[in-house]
Amino acid sequence: MPFKPLPIGVDNFEDLIKKGYYYVDKTLFIKELIDMRGEANLFTRPRRFGKTLNISMIKYFFDVECSDAKQLFEGLAIMRQGEEYTKLMSKYPVISLSFKSMKQSDFELSYMQMKKMIAEEYTRHDHLLKWNGLTESDKQRYTAIRDVQGSDSDYLDSLKFLSACLTKYYGQKTIILIDEYDVPLENSYFGGFYDRMIAVIRSLLESALKTNEYLEFAVITGCLRTEAPSSLGSKIPRQVSELGFPTKLESTSLSSQCHSIFTGLNNLKVISITNPIYAEHFGFTEDEVREMLHFYERDDCMDTVKTWYDGYLFGNTEVYNPWSVINYMEQLWFNPKAFPQPYWSNTSSNSIVRTLVEGADIRVKQEIEVLIQGESIEKAIHEDITYDDIGPKAHGENLWNFLYFTGYLKKTAERMDGNVRYISMAIPNEEVKYIYKNTVLSWFDQRIRKRDLSHLYNNIVHGNVAGLEKNITDLLREGISFYDTRESFYHGFLMGLLNGMDDFYAYSNREAGDGRYDICLKSLDVEKPVIIFELKMADSYMAMADKSIQAVQQIEMKHYEEGLIQDGFQKVLCYGIAFYKKNCKISIAEKIIRE
Repeated sequence: MPFKPLPIGVDNFEDLIKKGYYYVDKTLFIKELIDMRGEANLFTRPRRFGKTLNISMIKYFFDVECSDAKQLFEGLAIMRQGEEYTKLMSKYPVISLSFKSMKQSDFELSYMQMKKMIAEEYTRHDHLLKWNGLTESDKQRYTAIRDVQGSDSDYLDSLKFLSACLTKYYGQKTIILIDEYDVPLENSYFGGFYDRMIAVIRSLLESALKTNEYLEFAVITGCLRTEAPSSLGSKIPRQVSELGFPTKLESTSLSSQCHSIFTGLNNLKVISITNPIYAEHFGFTEDEVREMLHFYERDDCMDTVKTWYDGYLFGNTEVYNPWSVINYMEQLWFNPKAFPQPYWSNTSSNSIVRTLVEGADIRVKQEIEVLIQGESIEKAIHEDITYDDIGPKAHGENLWNFLYFTGYLKKTAERMDGNVRYISMAIPNEEVKYIYKNTVLSWFDQRIRKRDLSHLYNNIVHGNVAGLEKNITDLLREGISFYDTRESFYHGFLMGLLNGMDDFYAYSNREAGDGRYDICLKSLDVEKPVIIFELKMADSYMAMADKSIQAVQQIEMKHYEEGLIQDGFQKVLCYGIAFYKKNCKISIAEKIIRE
């Protein structure tokens, strides 16, 4: 079988098929959409799980303006489902928009980007302007929107207007596709103009999806079912007025009904990762991964792929991360011994995760440690997440909901307690565990390193044991640690702190005397003491004192100070530090070096 390139970053269905990329056939998604007959369908999935490619696939199947649909779908699963489905190919006018590029730094730029995207879709259909079925006023409005010259009110219901024009022209209702609808909301929240952006997005969506007699059906994708902060209502009318939006929008009762971006959309069907319907159409199933590995003759790599990229559960379907699988598959093709990498870590929306985790309290930090050690936590789940939930006032339950719905945690079990749904959550695989260890933990380390550590350094040099114990304990409790590497964690933790100590150089695991010390601090000034640390792990809180004394005795018995006199040093401070979880106990001995 001839080689096929992997579609890394290819999310246009036509390009993928015509250029001969390897394609995991998801065309039965179309069949299920037809069978279920949902009018407005919102699919929420983690980033890079195939949402954009599926939107593109739907467009090319249904779009009446796609002249070569039969060639594109030839040999794919949807073509074997019978005339009931294939007769709908190339039957409907389609409006397709993606909001993923709306990441500008202020409202004006982001709003202009939205107008340009709408204008591009109008341009795609501007053959309508040659049709006598449109009135002159309709043509004038159409041209103004296409040329980015329309008024604000023109854009707020521009999708409904375009669907009306298309429906009248083709004699068929219009399909509306909107990809990554929540990107401008997330961006505007962190950019400080959320209240202005939500008014625009809500008006655009409601006019297109609610009581739109020209709508056949709609598919919207995003990472979350995003809700509006409940405190937003009083702000929206004022900000809308600043834009010059029409009076009817200013007077709407947003202050009492602004809890959802989809307020009033009683026809909206939300399909999240908890829903068993459509579950296999986003991400790769195990059979699809096995088939891919077999195609590229890498069947023996299945266990590695499963350990690193499996673990998600959409509804009742086991799912692999498609982005990571195809990236790793490409590396395996060229090198059968290629190591797996965390390909997803730099593509996901880590900014919100960082905001949530950095603001976490000590209980949440402890639970993250539990997760990193491979255990589960149980949390009440709710699917309507507001940006208030993700902001500075967020509490732990919202953190877990966000991490679960965006792919950073998986479901391992669930139960109902009255009307409350509880889900046991765990880290899905080695790739996401890597993200926690190397990204989330580094954020905490960065916070600690920004602290003024002069008191800690002063206590070390002057042998202030009580002060040093408090310094180290406070820092341990502020950060996140995990204990699968045991003593090495504390060793790395201390080295990170001591490397910033002025006038002292930190050395680790060097031969000295009759063994190797853990850490040694030396100054260029021989009048200052040499400082040696020996670290121990205790099995209990009460055992720390004895362990710290044993550590000091080990320094003395193995004569780690030998050779220092040759460099001119005359004094050694010997620290024995014993750790138990987030606690430490320190013993100290002072040695004067004599010839």
